[in-house]
Amino acid sequence: MTLASPSDMTEAQAVAHILAHCRTVAVVGLSPKAHRESYGVARYMQAQGWRIVPINPVAAASGEKILGETVYATLSEAAQHHQLDLVNVFRNSEDVPPVVDEAMALGLPAIWLQLGIAHNAALARAKAAGMVAVQNRCLKVDHAWLGLS
Repeated sequence: MTLASPSDMTEAQAVAHILAHCRTVAVVGLSPKAHRESYGVARYMQAQGWRIVPINPVAAASGEKILGETVYATLSEAAQHHQLDLVNVFRNSEDVPPVVDEAMALGLPAIWLQLGIAHNAALARAKAAGMVAVQNRCLKVDHAWLGLS
């Protein structure tokens, strides 16, 4: 069976590919506050054995750690220290294009826009650049729903 190119993948194929192949995830917009969704999703994925790489310029400037991990101000900075498999985005939909552009420039393989976050044009660009891309879904929910925990 030949794997579809990212631009031809169905959403289900993209989700399955990411869950099967990604283990180091840069979480853009990861909050240090335990009550925030980004923190809960990242904590869950970390508990499942995934490496979490926090991206939060405010926390990075203060030298704070999130979930015991060094925080980076940008994807580019994180990519200097980690081989990133996935970018998980917790930002407003209008803030997505620069994140996608940076991920594309770094040649990162996959991007996931969390539940409630969507940007069709940016995702189309990501797919055309060869990235596996998912939007408006929760990584934690899909992981748990597929019984991967």
